[in-house]
Amino acid sequence: MPLRHDIRRGALMMLGATALFTVMSAMIKGVSSDIHFIETMFFRSAFALPVMFVIAARGRNWGLLKTKRFPGHVVRAFTGTMAQGCSFFALTVLPLAEQTALTYTTPLFVTMLSIPFLGEKVGIHRWSAVLLGFVGILVIALGKGAFQGGGMPDTVIAVGMGVAVMQGVWSAMTTLLVRSLSATESSATIVLWQSLLMTAFTLVALPFVWVTPSFSHFVILVLVGLVGGVAQVMLTEAYASAQVSALGPYSYTSILWSVAIGWVVFADAPGWGTIAGAGLIVVSGLYILHRELKRAAQRRKQ
Repeated sequence: MPLRHDIRRGALMMLGATALFTVMSAMIKGVSSDIHFIETMFFRSAFALPVMFVIAARGRNWGLLKTKRFPGHVVRAFTGTMAQGCSFFALTVLPLAEQTALTYTTPLFVTMLSIPFLGEKVGIHRWSAVLLGFVGILVIALGKGAFQGGGMPDTVIAVGMGVAVMQGVWSAMTTLLVRSLSATESSATIVLWQSLLMTAFTLVALPFVWVTPSFSHFVILVLVGLVGGVAQVMLTEAYASAQVSALGPYSYTSILWSVAIGWVVFADAPGWGTIAGAGLIVVSGLYILHRELKRAAQRRKQ
């Protein structure tokens, strides 16, 4: 295991993970007109498994599947599947930059859901940051940044944006469940059970949406799984190398990747509404991170 508090290693791993996740999203968007998003989800989970098993084999750690909290993994995999489904569907109708910007709503919903789930008290500072984040969502929507280059009807775009925001809700639930599981389970165990169970969940729905992919599409779908698996491992390594609070700012670099790839590959030039709204959401997320870090420091002094 890497040493904790190695910020340089953690930052490099986080930067690599965000870049790969954005490349994965671009590949998903590239096949979305021909392949149902649920079929893409199956390939994403199924072909991430070889990466996980290679990691286990290299470390000769075959006890990763041992767990006393199987129901917790099932619930976590379910919320993860719902979050991934919302994300993949949003990619079918929204430009890459808009979809990426709306995924940043997760910290806002984590703050809100920590009240009923964890019994936390949220003060005026964090509530203000949450409000600022939702203003950012409205700026993206009202600025019509999501309409540029998509060629989609207004109602479809509206549904896509709503689903993208719901992805933040499901991701927030997943985050809180992972916090609970990580008290007794290793990160590798959580990730491995996530991939196995999400593959099983999507396999159940696969016969209803299956379209035999062409050879080129099949290659892309396999790469979606492999790239996603490597990115997930890098993300896990990042959090094993440094504290989450130190890595938070680096995770927002995905907006830069998504703007660049969306512009070059899909000719989706982000509007000023998208840029301004994404900026507000990022600022709100970073401020929430700052407040959590400050609260943690105060608890250590008590």
